[in-house]
Amino acid sequence: MIRFCAAIFAALLFAGIGSGSSAQDVTLTSRDGAVEIHGDLLGYDGEFYRVDTVYGELTVDGTGVLCSGPGCPDLANFVAEIRFSGAPVVGRLLLPALLEAFGEKEGYDIRADEGTETRRVTYALVEKDSGKTQGRFHIHLSNSDEGFADLLADEADIVMTLREVREAEARRAEEAGIGDLTDRRRSRVLALDALVPLVTDDNPVATMTTPRLARVLSGKITNWNELGGPDAPIAVHLLSAATGLGQATEDLILKGDEKEFSPDAIRHNSTRDLVDAVSRDPFAIGLGSRSDVGTLREVPLAGECGFAISASRRGVKTEDYPLTAPIFLYSPARRFPRLVREFLAFTGTPAAQLVIRRAGFVDQLPEEIPVDEQGDRFANAVLRAGDEVSLEDLQQMVRVLTPLKRLTTTFRFEAGSSRLDAQSRSNVTQLAQALEGGLYDTRRLVFIGFGDGEGPAGINRQIAHKRAMAVRAAVIAAAETANLDRFILETRAFGEAMPMACDDSAWGRQANRRVEVWLR
Repeated sequence: MIRFCAAIFAALLFAGIGSGSSAQDVTLTSRDGAVEIHGDLLGYDGEFYRVDTVYGELTVDGTGVLCSGPGCPDLANFVAEIRFSGAPVVGRLLLPALLEAFGEKEGYDIRADEGTETRRVTYALVEKDSGKTQGRFHIHLSNSDEGFADLLADEADIVMTLREVREAEARRAEEAGIGDLTDRRRSRVLALDALVPLVTDDNPVATMTTPRLARVLSGKITNWNELGGPDAPIAVHLLSAATGLGQATEDLILKGDEKEFSPDAIRHNSTRDLVDAVSRDPFAIGLGSRSDVGTLREVPLAGECGFAISASRRGVKTEDYPLTAPIFLYSPARRFPRLVREFLAFTGTPAAQLVIRRAGFVDQLPEEIPVDEQGDRFANAVLRAGDEVSLEDLQQMVRVLTPLKRLTTTFRFEAGSSRLDAQSRSNVTQLAQALEGGLYDTRRLVFIGFGDGEGPAGINRQIAHKRAMAVRAAVIAAAETANLDRFILETRAFGEAMPMACDDSAWGRQANRRVEVWLR
């Protein structure tokens, strides 16, 4: 009875199956008959009951109780259920591909049932040997706004979104008892994408600065001749503000003096529609997805000082490319069925990351970049050397970095904040899990802080070193089961010695403030 009562009042577990069915009366009785709990069954995950009682929502270990009443689940034929809602590109493309790979690994056939609603599809996971259904994944192809609304209304368990949760959404979720959606444990980065300026092949504009791109999209630059192109008006194409990627566009572009997009911009409900429209107009520019450029050409982003970078796989992984757009899964503080937990864990494995890359998105597998493949970065460092960064400073940096390789795992910070951005918070978890799994045993990892060129170089170096120490501490805290004796974690800082972008804009300065991971 003591164990049973402890299970009831434990506050650490929140069970949920997301079946979407209405709650029904149940009575949970301890096996010795000493304790009874009456209430509405909110969920059963194959191990734990979640019950709404006069004492509030309680979680009870199913091994210690007997269930009676119309709401009791069929324990012998339990089927794990989970409901996704949000971005169609995730629900239509990424999730089915990942489910197929997961099923192949675990011995399930994946059977789709699209039903009568075009925006809803269910995937059943059926054991190949027995033919028994073990799980159902219900997917609502809506958009990011609807996904969060479904979560708040208890009509979804996981939100698929191409943008971060909004402050108002997070506040309402916490008020509803769903938990803090801004916590890194409530979100996971499923894959990476990027926003890219797209033009036709015959457009002569070779590069564009990020501030100028913002001015084009906001309608302050209206003719191509202001960008070195022909004397022709610019036709701006954007994704709809109702889409997650359209909202990510607002988050990434509307900064500083750019408060809103051009009222003449043509909006599209999908990246395919945007690509098709731009393809038909040689004087058009669209800001679309790296994963779907069609026959269009991506315009690399550059700075006034000469730096230029495109949305390559490595550029997106490292966030050296400034318009990266992570793809998120947000979930409440609930315990999911074991099958669902196993699937979510699978999405972070190398096999799943390969599926993500084949689907046209950027995976999160860390890559090691040798020094001899970073000549441009070192050349830029030499070109930018001067009174603040001496030849001796550069020589010291080269001596430290030459025997090492750079990981694509990089940490950057939100604008005007010491808080890591969303992709970097995911990187903390990824690197911590790699350390726990022994991936870097017997190796030396160096967290190296870099900064922008604003202010004295010495102070910038100190700030960069504090950031490096903070990231190292965050990774260690997240790697709870890692054996710290099996690897070495160091910190260094070189401040403004190796800039990634020009310091003449807020965009460039934010890109330069980073912590890289190098290893030997």
